[in-house]
Amino acid sequence: MKTRRNFIQQVSLTAACLPLINFMGTPLIKNHNDKILRVAIMGLGSYGKRVAEAMKDCKRAKLVGVISGTPSKIIDWKNRYNIPDKNCYNYENFDTIKSNPDINAVYVITPNALHHDEVIRVAKAGKHVICEKPMSINAKLGQEMVDACKAAGVKLLVGYRMHFEPHTLEIIRMRNAGAFGKALFFQGLSGFIMGDSNQWRMKKELSGGGAMMDIGIYSVNGSRYMIGEDPVWVTAQETKNNSQKFTDGLDETIQFQMGFPGGAVASCLSTYSMDNLDRFFLDGDNGFAELNPSTGYGPIEGKTNKGPIDAPVVTHQTVQMDAMAGIIFNNDKPVVAVNGEEAVKDLKIIDAIYEACKTGKKIDLNL
Repeated sequence: MKTRRNFIQQVSLTAACLPLINFMGTPLIKNHNDKILRVAIMGLGSYGKRVAEAMKDCKRAKLVGVISGTPSKIIDWKNRYNIPDKNCYNYENFDTIKSNPDINAVYVITPNALHHDEVIRVAKAGKHVICEKPMSINAKLGQEMVDACKAAGVKLLVGYRMHFEPHTLEIIRMRNAGAFGKALFFQGLSGFIMGDSNQWRMKKELSGGGAMMDIGIYSVNGSRYMIGEDPVWVTAQETKNNSQKFTDGLDETIQFQMGFPGGAVASCLSTYSMDNLDRFFLDGDNGFAELNPSTGYGPIEGKTNKGPIDAPVVTHQTVQMDAMAGIIFNNDKPVVAVNGEEAVKDLKIIDAIYEACKTGKKIDLNL
């Protein structure tokens, strides 16, 4: 499986071609003369670099600034992406971004537990915010982020790149058209073997949890956009076979089940101890849809009971950033929301999953 840890970026079609596709009836880029989203990336790690590389092909978004606590990274990025000195900040002084008209949005790509304070600081500086998922480490903090951005009059978007992925969107289109009949069952498998115990994802004070806060959120979110509903209850069971590696608060493997108002049920797995798990399956009373791989960096592959899905392969972050420019400047409405409220729903579900693991009880949800 090509996970988001080891996939070597492959581009057979970039956002530059998407206006010609008119996929799902609506081009992601409506007008190449539209206002450009000028972005500073906060957090210059591996995923920040992936986003930066993908943005080279954007038509409506441009990397213009950086925020980092590592001076050597700032120097490297300045040279690599031609970023002027005045658009370079550290974590102590980035509040002064408020007076910089060159930057109108900040993409926060730092460890999960840091998102809350950083997003609120960016909002107070008057800049739009894009935040990586999970948006925060629990729903309470996530809601505070939403409220702060509303109070500041800026938009808060979350890096749900799969919400713009063509194979995913085609399944959603088919489901909405009734191609699969009544949704009955969803299975989401999200996992890989975590090798490096020293990285921030294995430190609860930075990650907020284990596999669920990293890879498991894909199945949480995917169940919602594949079924087309929000769950009303959840049950969950945690398995921990290596308590030395996965210490208290770091979940190794969680199986969780959800029920939906239309009667569908979901059975999902989130793990750091099993490989080759990147599959979504939706079953209806008139057909099925499968994505395998479902959330890796690409290429995504899909099929239904009618055969393979013929959809373009894209660089997810390129399409995401161009689409987000339209959301911020033109109030475009994506097929699946990517706003802070969407992210709070996922956090409420994750909170309930952890509670179910601890109590063994079925937890009702009100999203």
